Amino acid sequence: MDVNIKFEPEAIGFARLTTSQQVLDQLSQLYMKAYGLESADILDGLEQRESLGSTGFGRGVAIPHCRSASVNRPTMAILKLEQPVDFKAADAVPVNLAFGLVSPENAGATHLHALAAISRMVRDETMLSALTEAPDPDALFGLLTNQLLRDAA
Repeated sequence: MDVNIKFEPEAIGFARLTTSQQVLDQLSQLYMKAYGLESADILDGLEQRESLGSTGFGRGVAIPHCRSASVNRPTMAILKLEQPVDFKAADAVPVNLAFGLVSPENAGATHLHALAAISRMVRDETMLSALTEAPDPDALFGLLTNQLLRDAA
């Protein structure tokens, strides 16, 4: 399955936040910084999706996501949290990694494939541990791009 997720080094943040709302806000800021997207539009989309139910995936990971006319392929941002944040995940484990995903408005199957690629990656115990322990944005970028390239092959 070819999952072509756009991901730039500027779309990585390390932050000390205390609420899921702050996580969504920070992700929208990363989208503005890395991709030039309107942060208010992205935040609105993420909040609307979150209002339908928590995007807390489990195992300390959240995958806030939405669709936007501003992108032409799935686009990712990631926040590594310095302290876990309650995201109301089904397993009740607070989140320390938040993967943002913004896909084109009409990207039904493509959006689902991108979500599946991220969820597969974080279900891998070795990969999740490496991501959680990454000391800086460069290390996190290297881990993620290597995995995304492997998934696309």
